[in-house]
Amino acid sequence: MTLIKKEAQKCSGMDHTVILLSNPTYYMSNDIPYTFHQDTNFLYLCGFQEPDSILVLQSLPGEALPSHKAMLFVPRRDPSRELWDGPRSGTDGAVALTGVDEAYPIEEIRYLVTKLKGDSDMVWYDSAKPVHTQLHSDYLQSLAEIKARSKNHIQGINHLVQQLRMIKSPAEIERMKVAGRVTSQAFIETMFASKSPVDEAFLYAKFEFECRARGADILAYPPVVAGGNRSNTLHYVKNNQLIKDGEMVLLDGGCEFSCYVSDITRTWPINGRFTDPQAELYQAVLEIQKSCLSLCSPGVSLENIYSLMLSLMGQKLKELGILKKSTTENFKAVRKYCPHHVGHYLGMDVHDTPDMSRSLPLQPGMVITIEPGIYIPQDDMAAPERLRGLGVRIEDDVVVTEDAPLILSADCPKEIYHVEHICGRSL
Repeated sequence: MTLIKKEAQKCSGMDHTVILLSNPTYYMSNDIPYTFHQDTNFLYLCGFQEPDSILVLQSLPGEALPSHKAMLFVPRRDPSRELWDGPRSGTDGAVALTGVDEAYPIEEIRYLVTKLKGDSDMVWYDSAKPVHTQLHSDYLQSLAEIKARSKNHIQGINHLVQQLRMIKSPAEIERMKVAGRVTSQAFIETMFASKSPVDEAFLYAKFEFECRARGADILAYPPVVAGGNRSNTLHYVKNNQLIKDGEMVLLDGGCEFSCYVSDITRTWPINGRFTDPQAELYQAVLEIQKSCLSLCSPGVSLENIYSLMLSLMGQKLKELGILKKSTTENFKAVRKYCPHHVGHYLGMDVHDTPDMSRSLPLQPGMVITIEPGIYIPQDDMAAPERLRGLGVRIEDDVVVTEDAPLILSADCPKEIYHVEHICGRSL
């Protein structure tokens, strides 16, 4: 509520109510649910891991912000439903688990909504894109419409929660350290297991097994396991082809540990030895990545690092014979071979705090990825033949500190000699 206080200085004298919705349960077919995954803004503020719930934070009449009351509105316990889905917390459990001040059955939100309709309170609620459309239409749509007709009486809340989430606490960073270590070990074991020829599906399964066997809750996202020319498809997730002897595999994967995620990419030769062209391209990307990592310090932005990446990549592409002239000023040609940004924010989500600009100066406690890549499609006749069909990306997770950047994925091999050593171990 401290951010609400800052934002509300122009609304002096008003009371404030913050409303956030949980995720619903999603179904893959009929009555077969997907594994439940909570909305991360909701989860960040209350820690409640159940669907169909509403969090309300209310300023206290007569008391200055950030003083407030926290309430959860949750589904009633239903023994017949719990027989199928497992136990639910109910109101008593919600208070015990989360430490909110009060909890009520979900339908009792109607009484609060009725009161808010008649009050001059400022309501902080994202009505344009509600994460739970059924809860919105059942309980909150009419409130949002009434408040919208009153000038400045409803504002979105997600951007304020994302501001909080940008800076990680020491406890959050500890969880992300574990996610980074677990994922790094899973990469090592997957590299070790990748003898040629090998199915992408096998490496996918091996990577997920090694993450889960080390305590990961789930994978953070569907991984990319792309052999050969398929590495030039940035979001290739079919992962169902055979990787042949002499080809490289690009694996972009991460895990979720205790609500926080990792996001790491490595590229390696499936038979354990880089060919000369593969090593040439790989070393170019690695040198760019190391230079970008060195810039991860307070005051620098992701946009600043991106500009450096494009500049260095232009030089490397010229050295490799892919571009015929320097492109220091004109990055269009460079973007053809690296169409994505240098990185993104990382936290409870893989692409964390997506509404926050990459132009913001980095601060201690921010966590970002650094992931340059060069992708040369098989049919690119402008590129030297020796490099066609090769794609390399190297991605690390980085905590910005007052001193040197903390690399959460430091245990994951990326030097050529180290990668070849891991891949060349005897079974």
